[in-house]
Amino acid sequence: MKHDPKQIALERIHILINQARSNISLDAELAQRQAGLAKKISTKYKVKLPYEIRMQFCKKCKSFIPPGTSRIRMGRSTLKSIRITCRFCNHTYHKVITRSK
Repeated sequence: MKHDPKQIALERIHILINQARSNISLDAELAQRQAGLAKKISTKYKVKLPYEIRMQFCKKCKSFIPPGTSRIRMGRSTLKSIRITCRFCNHTYHKVITRSK
């Protein structure tokens, strides 16, 4: 019985990201390395990262920024949004919140 390499890669990505989340407060450099390895695995095996994992990478400098290490603010206009600021490059990007009807 053969194992699906994409499924194994996805499992490994989840393991690395969970390890990076737990190591971010103890050793930030190790956490960055683990998240980088997870991203390399996804590109090598052509596996799309899940949305929850994609949102934890900066869109400009591509560094790993879990919620504890980034600045997250709510928008105050009529359009509800979240502003996420990367602590490494100070790039701010917006995520619009939509209501389900």
